[in-house]
Amino acid sequence: MTAGDTSARSRRVELATGLGYHLLEWGGDEDSRDHTVIMLHGFLDLSWGWVRAVESSPLAERFHVVAPDFRGHGDSDRVGAGGYYYFMDYVADVASLIEQIGRARVSLVGHSMGGSVAAYVTGTYPERIHRLALLEGLGPPEMTGELPDRARTWIADWRRARAKEPRSYADLAQAAAQLQKNDPLLDGALARWLATHGTAEGPDRRLRYKHDSLHVTRGPYPFRVEVAESFWRRISCPVLLVDGAESNFRARAEEYQGRARNFADARRATIAGAGHMMQRHQPAAVGALVAEFLAAHSP
Repeated sequence: MTAGDTSARSRRVELATGLGYHLLEWGGDEDSRDHTVIMLHGFLDLSWGWVRAVESSPLAERFHVVAPDFRGHGDSDRVGAGGYYYFMDYVADVASLIEQIGRARVSLVGHSMGGSVAAYVTGTYPERIHRLALLEGLGPPEMTGELPDRARTWIADWRRARAKEPRSYADLAQAAAQLQKNDPLLDGALARWLATHGTAEGPDRRLRYKHDSLHVTRGPYPFRVEVAESFWRRISCPVLLVDGAESNFRARAEEYQGRARNFADARRATIAGAGHMMQRHQPAAVGALVAEFLAAHSP
């Protein structure tokens, strides 16, 4: 792959955490660009969800861009029997990925759950991360309730998820329709393209999305804002906070404004015509905004 090639290469890396990660990469080993940008997808999404944003903007031309599938998502390894997906596992995976593929400068871009991971990684290694962009990635609402009750629910859900056959689809049209049901702003052609990359055919010749069904269980450890704030306050690099103008997250604007004050150097932006899945709805605008933010703060 040459420096001028803006198409993605698919490959795998073995992480220090013991799992194999699938990733898409723009700019190969021989590329001279010294700034690596890691794009982290959200819950039940995968690396292919970033392709339109990267390739319709200056990102692929200016930076070494990497978009991994999180563990248990897409074509990355699952944890296997007896394992579970604890949030800090994703943080350890990304830290290992940075060690392997990161160049002189590393910036993180995270959407939704991927934004939470990106912020935790940056708070853990503030000296390593050059810039941070969070696309509605400031976490869910504060989770309440007693931990013993949550643990009881988690164990029951875990058992049910392992015993239940994942939802399947007769063809790509059905699989794409499910994406559009969950995301009404998603274009039909893009939904089919995402379904093509996001599903696999089983022995019964039916399609299933390529994520471990354990992800749909409620984990044993609730999201606590005070825990997240302890990471956010350690972040010293410039931070870009991006919202979708039509996102249902905007109903919690005041809550998120309070969270944003934990960052030492944060700026906000809004993508018009986009909901929470903004990289699907307005990929060129998202890519251009992120590229401008990174370039403006790169020597």
